[in-house]
Amino acid sequence: MKRRHFRKYSYPHWVRQCRDVCHQFIIPITIVQTVRTIFLPTSFDVLFLAILILLAVAFHLDWV
Repeated sequence: MKRRHFRKYSYPHWVRQCRDVCHQFIIPITIVQTVRTIFLPTSFDVLFLAILILLAVAFHLDWV
């Protein structure tokens, strides 16, 4: 069975633009969420921070 590879440029323009905007803002949002989690840790904050860190790593390694 042939595996289909997705290319970054095969997405519609609005999806690429949304991805670029998310890539630009993920690190500052992660830093703010880290500070918030240090001072007021709740289970939601910790889970949200983990998701943000995974997204930041995914953008850095070009998985998304």
